[in-house]
Amino acid sequence: MKAGPKTAQLQIRVSAAEKAAIQRAARRAGMDMSSFVLGRLLPAAGARFQKLAADCADEAGVRYALAELNAFLSGLGAGELAAAVAEPLPPDLGAYPANYIAAMVEYACAQRRIAPPAWTAGIAPLVSPAFGSGLESLRLYLLTHSPPPFRRRNIFIDASIGARV
Repeated sequence: MKAGPKTAQLQIRVSAAEKAAIQRAARRAGMDMSSFVLGRLLPAAGARFQKLAADCADEAGVRYALAELNAFLSGLGAGELAAAVAEPLPPDLGAYPANYIAAMVEYACAQRRIAPPAWTAGIAPLVSPAFGSGLESLRLYLLTHSPPPFRRRNIFIDASIGARV
């Protein structure tokens, strides 16, 4: 989220006990109540990116996690993107999700004309090609139409950041 001037107010109704609990939690975090509540409701882009990337470690749900990460990255401006992807990926990702995420980040950075983060260069490309479809008849098409960051990583797909199939 972009930090800008605060020109609006939001009021919520809570009990006295809930308000006291929020005040205590904010004090423990060294924050005022507004900053504490906003931080919980609107997490920083970097934390969101790390959470979405970590969700890609689940082999059964990796396609859905990658789609959610795609939606997140496509909604960021250049400055937000650079801040969100500054930290390296979680270490427990497999080779495929790590390469796919690195390719998405490189592609998103190229679209916004910013340099990709250094950590993307440290992820070795897949040894064997991975195709976005199991149909043999589509392989030639995917080989020739995949975005460059994906091709460099031996991943052959038809759509990338901002696109849905």
